[in-house]
Formats: sequence, structure tokens, C-alpha cells
Amino acid sequence: MSRRAERTLPPGYFEALYAADPDPWRFASSDYERDKYAATIAALPRPRYGRAFEIGCSIGVLTAQLAARCDALLAVDAAEAPLAAAQARCAGLPKVAFRRMAVPADWPEGRFDLILLSEVVYYLDAADGARLARRVAESLTPGGEALLVHWTEETDYPLSGDAATEGFIAAAGLPVIRQQRAARYRLDLLGRQGSGPDPSP
Repeated sequence: MSRRAERTLPPGYFEALYAADPDPWRFASSDYERDKYAATIAALPRPRYGRAFEIGCSIGVLTAQLAARCDALLAVDAAEAPLAAAQARCAGLPKVAFRRMAVPADWPEGRFDLILLSEVVYYLDAADGARLARRVAESLTPGGEALLVHWTEETDYPLSGDAATEGFIAAAGLPVIRQQRAARYRLDLLGRQGSGPDPSP
């Protein structure tokens, strides 16, 4: 096992990965990703969201599925190559907008009914993870939700999946609506208190 990174992974780390392999984590082909994406979509309490924000969209496999549940979706990634692939994959989905952003330093304007962070928080160190959590909490509409999905086995990233998630929850200060674990990942749904659409499907 490689030594764990100590600082937030820079955009160049991801650019190098995608330069070597256009789908380094096999998002488009692995059974693990397919099943995890299905569980992610199933974990969303509402049948539809007005405005959603996907952080770390990569090549857009999950983005295309999430778009079916949103009136408008902003999908961002820190690297240019996966963004281009995601745009091509979602070319027939005009409700999806793409931007290059390295969160938490970069951040969009406005508020969102849903913010999705799938396999992304553990690329940040603890300080940036806490800053991200606070930005997410501030950017949710009343009654809005944040869904975190993270691999829980070994990595060499700055944080483990469990440490990233628990640190995020503590910093965000949002109530935990639901938590579930699979063999190799966890899903955590947080909500911002306040009036909002009925979350029942």
C-alpha cells in the first residue's frame, strides 16, 4: 500500500490519470460502479429535484442517470479530459451544464435542492474537506439534501472514505437523514432543515 497523501490532491493528479487512461476507475464498465450508481439513485428521497449540483462528475456516467431526476443539473470536475467526455456522453441532455471547478476553492453561485458528492471528499485533506462541507451546507435550499457516496476500503488518498465522511458530517452541521453501508462503500444522506418539497417518492 502506498503512503497516504498528506494534502488535497491537485487537478494535475487527475489530469495525469486521465491522460494515461480515459476511464481509470472503470466507471463505464465495472459491476461495482453499476451497482453503486443504482444504489445512489435509489437513495434519493424525492422523485425530482429542481436544481442539483454534482461535484466530481468525471466522465458523466452517473451524471446522465442523475439528470433524469433533475430540472437543472450543474456537473463539475477538476480535470478537463473527463469533463469533455462527460459533455459528449450527455450531449442530448440540455438540462445539464458542465464547468471546470476545483472545490472548495471554486464554487458556483446560487443554491441547490440536491448536492451529490460521489467518491470525491477523500481527495481533500481534512481542512479542505471541512471547508467543502460548510460550503455545501450554505448552498442547500431549505429542505435541500446532500448525498455522499464513498469507497470504504484502503486508499492512498488524504483521507479514508470513513474519515472523509465523518469529518464532512461534523463540519457541515446538517442532520443525517439516512446512512447505509454496502460491502465496499457507504451512502450518507444529509438534509438542511426548513420547508421544502415533500420528500416522499
